[in-house]
Amino acid sequence: MDYSTLKNLKTSEFEKAADGYRAVSDMASAAKDALEQRISVKMRNSLSGSAVGAALKQFRELAKEFHYTQVECGVLSTALNALAADLQAAKSKLDAAVADAEGEKLTVEKNGSVTYPEGGDKYQGRTPPGGTVNGVTDPTAQALHRQAAHIHPNPYFARALACADRITAALEEATEADEKWAPKLRKLKADDDLTVSAADWVDAKKDAGGVRDGAERYLDAIKAPPQHGDPEDNAEWWKHLSADERDAYISMHPASIGAMNGLPADARDEANRTVLAETRGQYEMRLAALNKSEPPEFEDVGARGDMKYSQKWLDWRDKKESLEGKLKGMRDVQNRFDRTGEKGLPEAYLLGFDPEGEGDGRIIIANGNPDTADHTAIYVPGTKTKLETIGENEDHSDLGRSDRLWEQSHRLAPDKSVSTITWFDYDAPDEIPDATSDEYAAKGASRLQQFLEGNRTAHQYATNESGHTTVIGHSYGSTLIGDTAKVANWKETGVPADDILVAGSPGMQASHVADLGIDPVRMWAMGGGTDDLLVRYGGSLTGLGGNGVIPTDRAFGGHVLESDAGDHSAFWDEGSISLGNQAAITTGRYDIATHD
Repeated sequence: MDYSTLKNLKTSEFEKAADGYRAVSDMASAAKDALEQRISVKMRNSLSGSAVGAALKQFRELAKEFHYTQVECGVLSTALNALAADLQAAKSKLDAAVADAEGEKLTVEKNGSVTYPEGGDKYQGRTPPGGTVNGVTDPTAQALHRQAAHIHPNPYFARALACADRITAALEEATEADEKWAPKLRKLKADDDLTVSAADWVDAKKDAGGVRDGAERYLDAIKAPPQHGDPEDNAEWWKHLSADERDAYISMHPASIGAMNGLPADARDEANRTVLAETRGQYEMRLAALNKSEPPEFEDVGARGDMKYSQKWLDWRDKKESLEGKLKGMRDVQNRFDRTGEKGLPEAYLLGFDPEGEGDGRIIIANGNPDTADHTAIYVPGTKTKLETIGENEDHSDLGRSDRLWEQSHRLAPDKSVSTITWFDYDAPDEIPDATSDEYAAKGASRLQQFLEGNRTAHQYATNESGHTTVIGHSYGSTLIGDTAKVANWKETGVPADDILVAGSPGMQASHVADLGIDPVRMWAMGGGTDDLLVRYGGSLTGLGGNGVIPTDRAFGGHVLESDAGDHSAFWDEGSISLGNQAAITTGRYDIATHD
């Protein structure tokens, strides 16, 4: 970077280019949403046949391309803004040095050197002559300059050296910025095909990482999120960011933004969908590589040629099954996005995603926007919940339960907006013996409390109202809600929900609802037959119920709702009394809830 280039540089041109890429990113996002939430929905609801299915498949691929365009253009926009910030910092230093030079009656030449006039006390009848100096940045050379300036008879000499050094430092800083960003920007290009592959998403994540590593100056100028902030702190921070600053944080820190309680649902959704797409690409590439490296399945043991499974093959199989399971869960989540409009289902919001959380993965997904919903139900699943099974056996899956609760609630309150959320953001017990311990619930309680606080905060920021919220716990999920109530009482805030409903609860670690700080009028419980009886009363015997009392016992003090669930998994069966009662509580229709 030479003097003339930096002197005449207009960093606003880079910022205008960044704005252009941001506009393209926004347009791609809008096009993706239109395909997923409007065009596909109308086509699915008004047409049928194999041609429609093929068209919808093409629309899904096109939406994927728009999503990729959205993410990459967002990264490009941040990169250009960061380049502008780095160059502007150098240019500001140059402009300041030039202004000071001119104020000292010095002349800055076209090559960045500084010419000074004659001046100082006459010696032997002559005024010390002027001259031209070049700046240096090497510490040793600068020390020699200072010595020379100290003894030079012309006072302009020292001033010229100081300005020249500052000009050279600014030019070096600009050159370093140019050399840093030129290769980064060259890398920000996609394949010249029309297919968004797993490799493309992996590359997108690398692109974002490369830009993030170089964008310190630009990102540091943006107010950082609060350290260990509560949802209110997070919401206030987000509220005071500009649109460009919000976009930059989503582009550079999608996982962090996606997990931040108190932020708007649409911001978390955008961030988490990026994490989902990039993670899925990573896992697909890892699985493809693993499939090419299968070791021998058996190995010889003993002198008679006996065979056994090789340990290398067993380890390989475990890795393969883990990757396949996580990818299955990701496909199920994507399938929920693709089913928007079926049976009236609203758009889905991905409010949390971590494929490796506690080994089983974590996910939070909403039907409808909880920030603006009149009624929100937050469903907390129980034992054996994993990312890989979150959508398994669609009619009885955790995602399917949330879908049917939304459908039934919407029927009861068609003039109100409803959101149902599947909240799986804790380490659920993997097996029944583990579910006899309160350890898992105790560890997950603060996470659920933070989410509930964030849900209420985001709703208040969006609507200036809190809305009506019901927390529904199934099986061990109810135990987690009990421990969450204890956390809320310790914080002296109370559970940020209007109603608590539990189904098939083995106990909430309390002998009476009032011990949890929950109003008995707002506590609801239901039980089922056959194996559900074993779960509930097994919990009362193993210590999850306070002094053996569980929520479906009259002594607990809450309402016991009628249920026709034949077993532990049937509380959400289509058309069932148990599902209808859950919807009644979710929508505040207490008058039609039937009691046992």
